[in-house]
Amino acid sequence: MMLEELTAVAAADLPVREFAEHLKLGSGFADDGSEDAVLEVCLRSAMAAIEVRIGKALMTRRFSWELTRWGADGEQTLPIAPVVAVTSVTFVDRLSVETILDAASYVLERDSQRPKIVGILPSIPESGRVILTFDAGFGDWTGVPADLRHAVLLQAAAFYENRAGEGRANGMPFGVGALIEAYRPIRIGGVR
Repeated sequence: MMLEELTAVAAADLPVREFAEHLKLGSGFADDGSEDAVLEVCLRSAMAAIEVRIGKALMTRRFSWELTRWGADGEQTLPIAPVVAVTSVTFVDRLSVETILDAASYVLERDSQRPKIVGILPSIPESGRVILTFDAGFGDWTGVPADLRHAVLLQAAAFYENRAGEGRANGMPFGVGALIEAYRPIRIGGVR
């Protein structure tokens, strides 16, 4: 199973100015934007760190997920939430011939933790695979819940302040952990 991000959040859609204000950069000085590239990297890194911890895409973008076998009973849980839409289900046989599954064969069951597709899911060809393409995320930056937006700014600030790479090797600032806790998936018996 391989999850791949097909589209990235555009630089113009990142809250660079909001982050600069959060850091209080340029107070009393003209903001010439000289720190924007560093701020963008910190924001992207913070979003990625939080997304991994909570199993959710913050800002909406397109993903591709490759499988060699289905889940049980005509349904397949998707690896990230919240899923907005499944755009295609493509079967690829061992000769790399692609067949797109009719969208009427399945439906998306939205769920904040475990979205899935259910329906008539044909067998995956022997030595083949299926590629699910879907859009996931809360929307643009303003669509991300306020507590998660604040967690991103706090985590990005920690990355910005520790650009030299010194300090603790793992973990997040306490405030970030507290803010994201409600969004973390509950795992029972090792099943996600």
